[in-house]
Amino acid sequence: MFRFLTIAAMLFALSGPALAQGAQVAFGGMQQDTSAPVEVSADQLQVNQSDGTALYTGNVVIGQGEMRLAAPRVLVVFDEAGNRIARLEATGGVTLVSGEEAAESERADYDIDEGTVVMTGNVLLTQGPNALTSERMVVNLEGGTAQMTGRVRTVISQGADEQQQ
Repeated sequence: MFRFLTIAAMLFALSGPALAQGAQVAFGGMQQDTSAPVEVSADQLQVNQSDGTALYTGNVVIGQGEMRLAAPRVLVVFDEAGNRIARLEATGGVTLVSGEEAAESERADYDIDEGTVVMTGNVLLTQGPNALTSERMVVNLEGGTAQMTGRVRTVISQGADEQQQ
């Protein structure tokens, strides 16, 4: 059923010129428990106590539950109390993976309290054999949906390629 809804959403996005600039996409595999602990690993860390940030650089990998985000550079911004992560700003080529779904972009901003990830710059979303591209994608992790805008292009596998492999 999920695969049918995903393909239906993709076909709907292709159905007319008014929709060529945006598409709503099912993002069931990217649902996330935003209260789960966040684990960060990187080659280097610089902490700035005065503005409540931590800059991770070099092979940065961030995990929260089943979701993984990787990028060369991630700025972690803490809340005013300094004990919780408020948001993450990943740059330099970002990959976001959860299950069979993966997204790539030049930048990603993850607001943990809102449960949203905004990916910008050459966004590529793959869901199994299907792919979508756009300039911007807003992922709602709690609702399991994404909104893609900025010249959306979709490639839908018809199953023939899967049978030949």
